[in-house]
Amino acid sequence: MIDAILGQVRNTALIVGLISFIGLVLQGKKSDEVISGTVKTIAGFMIFNIGSSAMSSVVSNFSALFNAGFGISGVTTQVEVATALALNKFGTEVALLFVLGFVFNLTFAKFTRFKAIFLTGQHFLYFACVLALVFISHGFPTWATILFGGIMLGFCGAALPTLAQPFMNKITGSNDIAMGHFNLIGYTLSGYIGKLVGKATNDSHDQEKDINLPGFLKLFRDFVFSVAVFMVVLFYIAVIAAMVNGQSDLVAEMSGNDIWFIWPLLQGLQFAAGMSVLIYGVRQFIAEITMAFVAISEKYIPDSKPAVDCPAIFPYAPHAVLIGFVGSLLGGFLGMALMVMFKSPVILIPAAGICFFSGGTAGVFGHAYGGWKGAALGSFIIGIFLVVLPLALYPAFAHLGIAEASFPNIDYNVIGSLLDKILQLFQ
Repeated sequence: MIDAILGQVRNTALIVGLISFIGLVLQGKKSDEVISGTVKTIAGFMIFNIGSSAMSSVVSNFSALFNAGFGISGVTTQVEVATALALNKFGTEVALLFVLGFVFNLTFAKFTRFKAIFLTGQHFLYFACVLALVFISHGFPTWATILFGGIMLGFCGAALPTLAQPFMNKITGSNDIAMGHFNLIGYTLSGYIGKLVGKATNDSHDQEKDINLPGFLKLFRDFVFSVAVFMVVLFYIAVIAAMVNGQSDLVAEMSGNDIWFIWPLLQGLQFAAGMSVLIYGVRQFIAEITMAFVAISEKYIPDSKPAVDCPAIFPYAPHAVLIGFVGSLLGGFLGMALMVMFKSPVILIPAAGICFFSGGTAGVFGHAYGGWKGAALGSFIIGIFLVVLPLALYPAFAHLGIAEASFPNIDYNVIGSLLDKILQLFQ
């Protein structure tokens, strides 16, 4: 009986539901709103699990084919997959660290000069996974992982947006919002690269006149479409490589009743479908939790600044977003080629979704002062970092069973690697 109760205590869906329940009660919501919000939170997390299961099976198939075809270990830089793996193994630690991080974010915003309230909940969750995994890999107990990880997460949520704020002011023309996307070190770097290569006009509309891209690239603004196309292409490459390498039997076994040359198309689309389900679930349970913290911050921290997701700045330079996507993707492929050249034990493969959102945002930052040259060069360098930097933490995460995907964003890996080195001193 006790074991059964403890098992439910470690049920992450119930934990996030309880957190949502407490937040709604603290807001003074009516009983029907409390019940509705709590149920939607739990259901959202369960939807997330359904999507993650669908994606994980596709990633496993791809990894087997890629390894058979090229004789190397290939891993996608897909943060959603890595997060799903982390939550399946360490859901309690991640969930509690995630919530405590929000509490400390509000605390730091209240009592320090760092006033950003990080409202992009899914990226808070991703960073919570990284920090929890680093502490756990060093054998820290659960309470220490949650407490110290929560403090670090809260501080990063309040302080890191400050790095990019001068460029945010330039892009938006105001000081009203901050960037709430944990690639802030990278975006700031891209902004400075833009300053080095040139200076654009102060009018964001004038800045757009120096860019001319083919219309078909606009299709990649659709996240699901870009993920589907990229995964389909990767699957065809892996399948053809496996067959050329004498692994036709493996391809036939994995494709089952599907025709082998149609199966890669279906796998890529299944991955995109799983991603859609996963993101829907994340947004649903994150939204309910975030609402509580927003209400608290508005009431008790009136001088705070909302840190919002990266698509909020896309309208200011939409062509720079597309340049950033392409530049980041090319940089990622170069990083992958360097890993092959230097015989890295694992090859990290750039993901279209990361390249679109992170690379596209880097393009906007580089474009703020550097025009199309700043957008292209800034996003290209960021694309290299997105696939190379995760190599630093990959061995520790793989040891914990998080081996089929990685956390690509620059902040995760810079902060996570520094934390990893510091914790090594204590051992």
